[in-house]
Order: sequence, then C-alpha cells, then structure tokens
Amino acid sequence: MKASAILVVAPNFKRRLSGVTSTIVQLVPEQAKRLPIAALGPGLPAHLPKLRSRDLLRFWRRPDAKPFRIWHARRNVEMLPGLLLRDVLRMPLRLVFTSASQRRHTGYTRWLIGRMDAVIATSARSGAYLTVPHTVIHHGIDLARFRPHAESAAAARAELGLDPASRTAGCFGRVRHQKGTDLFVDAMIALLPRHPGWQAVVAGRATAEHVAFAADLKVRVAAAGLANRILFVGEHRDIERWYRALDLFVAPQRWEGFGLTPLEAMSCGVPVVAADVGVFSDVVTTGCGTVVPPNDLPQLTGAIEPFLADEPRRVAAAAAALAKANAEFPLAREADEIIAVYERLWAKG
Repeated sequence: MKASAILVVAPNFKRRLSGVTSTIVQLVPEQAKRLPIAALGPGLPAHLPKLRSRDLLRFWRRPDAKPFRIWHARRNVEMLPGLLLRDVLRMPLRLVFTSASQRRHTGYTRWLIGRMDAVIATSARSGAYLTVPHTVIHHGIDLARFRPHAESAAAARAELGLDPASRTAGCFGRVRHQKGTDLFVDAMIALLPRHPGWQAVVAGRATAEHVAFAADLKVRVAAAGLANRILFVGEHRDIERWYRALDLFVAPQRWEGFGLTPLEAMSCGVPVVAADVGVFSDVVTTGCGTVVPPNDLPQLTGAIEPFLADEPRRVAAAAAALAKANAEFPLAREADEIIAVYERLWAKG
C-alpha cells in the first residue's frame, strides 16, 4: 500500500517488547482489515503494515478519502512527535491517545494529553485518572493466535522440551518487582514440595536494572532444591506456545495499567489466579479463577493451591475461562470500537 493512502499511523517508539508493543502488533493487522493503517517504529515484526520515517513527508497532502490522517499514540514519546507534526509542521493530522495508566499523571503527561483530539482509556480505572473527556475501550485478544493446543497442554509441553507429564503453572512478563515475579516464585517454593506432579515456568526478560533481582530469584530456587521444577525460560515472541503448555496461570503484579496476560491465558483455556490490579478483577470473574489482594503472598499461595490439588475444579475453571475470553474479548470488538473513535473525529471534519 502506498504511504499516501494511509489514514491511520500507529507509532511504536520503544524497541523492547512491552505490553503496548504487544497491543500494536495484535491490533494493527486487525484494523488493517477495515481501513488503511500502518505502524511506525523500530523492532516491529515483518508481517505488520509499516511506514518508514521518510514516508511522513507525504503527509502534508490531505488523504483522498478523509479530511485528515490520525496519529494514534500510546506513550508520551509518541504523543510529542504527533504534536510536532500537527502543530509545528502543520500536517493535516488529528491525535488520539490511549491511556492504560492507573496513577496520577505527571504535569508533563497531563499537558500532552490535554492537546489530544481524542483520548481512550483501557478501563474505567484508567479513565478515573484522566482529566479530559475519554472513551473506555477494553483490550481484546487475537483468538486465532491465542487458543488451546490442538491436542493437549501435555503435547504443547513436549513440543517446548518441558516435562509433558508435569502439570505446569506459569507467570509471564518482565521479571521485576512491579510484576510480582518474586511472589510467584515464593509461592511455588512453598507449594511444589507438597504437589510433586507440578512444575513452574517463568517466561520473560529481566532488563539491565532488574538483573540482580532475577539472579536472586534463581538463587532462592536453587537453595530450595527446585531448580529442575521452577524454570526460567527467558523472553519469547511466540509466547502463545508457552501459554498452551500451562494448566494454571498466575498474574501476581503489584501494579498494572491494564494487563493482557490473564486474557491471553484464558484464551488458551488456562484458569488464572491474579492480583486485584489493572482490570484483572473484571476479567478473572467467578468460575474462571481467583482474584486476591496485591502484594499478599499468603493469599496468593492459598489461592493457587486448590488448583494444584483439585483437578475437577481446575478443569471446570479452564472451560469457563476459555468461554469468557471467546465471548467477551475478541480483538475484532476492540478494533471496531477504536475505529468508531476515528470515525467520530472524521465526521467532525
């Protein structure tokens, strides 16, 4: 597709894999089924429709189909270039920002948000921290990508080189204090000796400032004699294959803006134990898993153990989680609701 035909730009100016990047990678192809959209930025997968920086020079000319193009930012570092393009270079653009944060924004961020043409919040909790009119749109999941293994979780484990006979609990995401990785590890250290048929997997990357934190977790695991049952497998872009290998997912975050991991797990037919942060309590409803207070190791451990000990309960929760994900969180629904925000801007001219 020619750059001049693009109507929406989804900038992604953070090279490292993150929840925002994951959102863009999933949403842009879905939105591209409905309108001309392209991502812009480094480190994006080859299958995405993409723009090059020099293609922005074509944006001084209005698109044929609409009165202006839309720049959809999700971080400060993406809002600011949008302002420069619209207000300094006078390109025919309108700016949309999606906010997932559940904390008071800095003065600088509030200043940027106040200059957007439309604002989206990923949850009512996120919207409560905004001081501008906004639309709440919950994230969706690519149900074609995140789905149960065609055969079984045991078969998925065998494909990954894991012990197929061991039920598996997982915790995925950045390895750091905010994500509660230590809470998951400590819970597994307490529980696995009582449940010999289970193992645990930590998938995710420790960035430079969190390397010592990750190293300490591995020391604690080794000291407990569980190095062969609590596995640190690093970061994977094909993370859906690892979800399919799970029998239980744990989301122990101390803080989260939205949090896609419980949705991704549920879409793969995996029940969830989650801390009450982000939108986890809206997603992990009765029957699909258990929600516990954040930063509470005894409560987290107590909520996990019934799923390790009671297989019929776990199986029922897995079925309920999959049904809820399929019914309420398809990616197509999120794409449609976002495009409706764009259409309202275009209708205003």
